[in-house]
Amino acid sequence: MDVQQNNGAWDSLSNKLEHWWDAIILRLPNLAVAIIVIVISYFFARLFSKLLLNLLRKKMKNRSVRRILSKMLFLLILCAGGFIALGVLDLDKALTSLLAGAGVVALAIGLALQGTLSNTFSGVMLSFMPRIKIGDYIETEDHAGFVHEISLRNLVLRRPDNHYVIMPNSKFIEEPFINYSLQTRGRVAVTCGVAYGTDLRLVKKLVTDAITADFPPQPGEQVQFYFTTFNDSSIDFMVRFWIDFVKKSQMYEAQDHAILLINDLFSEHNITIPFPIRTLDLPPNPSIEIKNTDDGK
Repeated sequence: MDVQQNNGAWDSLSNKLEHWWDAIILRLPNLAVAIIVIVISYFFARLFSKLLLNLLRKKMKNRSVRRILSKMLFLLILCAGGFIALGVLDLDKALTSLLAGAGVVALAIGLALQGTLSNTFSGVMLSFMPRIKIGDYIETEDHAGFVHEISLRNLVLRRPDNHYVIMPNSKFIEEPFINYSLQTRGRVAVTCGVAYGTDLRLVKKLVTDAITADFPPQPGEQVQFYFTTFNDSSIDFMVRFWIDFVKKSQMYEAQDHAILLINDLFSEHNITIPFPIRTLDLPPNPSIEIKNTDDGK
């Protein structure tokens, strides 16, 4: 009885192995085609990743982002070739299961690395944004400086005091910022005040002529002078003019020069720049009682 059972098991195993062998023999052409597909996809992946890398060198200065995008394209083409190879082998069920598993794994990874992936995609977006590049002077709500580096996680600013600010890409891209390097010309303003009783028309002409001479406007630009308010001790005005302006230090230099110019101009023409004065009115003969706190010791 045992011999018969052993013979039956052996026959069943032999039949199954023979069936598998026949299946392998029948699928040898498909296997060869699948291998060819994988090899071709590998060479295509290398070719297109190199082409993308060369293209990104002209469009993007961030080396790390260029490399990661090139590798992503390489893996994408290679995976596509693997899926085609599985389809050639008629492994549709395995392909479906693999795709489902990959989707679950991708979802789990996305949830676990939500912040990191957000910074990564923000870094890629920053690298492709035409309005920000390495060396630009930008100003956010809290920080200002030159763009030193854009990585896949952080944007690095070098402040004018030579300290570095490192902020996550997602935080930077979600907030408004000013890029002073987009335009080579910018308008700055200087405010001042003159005493009551001053010839205001003379002040306006003197300041406008002096600023125009020292900061000549280009076509389409003009020096603008406005009296703005009657203050407690002065009549205030504002003068606006254009300068070459791609970083804050140029604005400070221009304002410094304009303030010195206006101060010298007013001194030359005896025009008073008032300042607040507090007057104390005392009675004619104030009686002040002085207490001697010295106890003789």
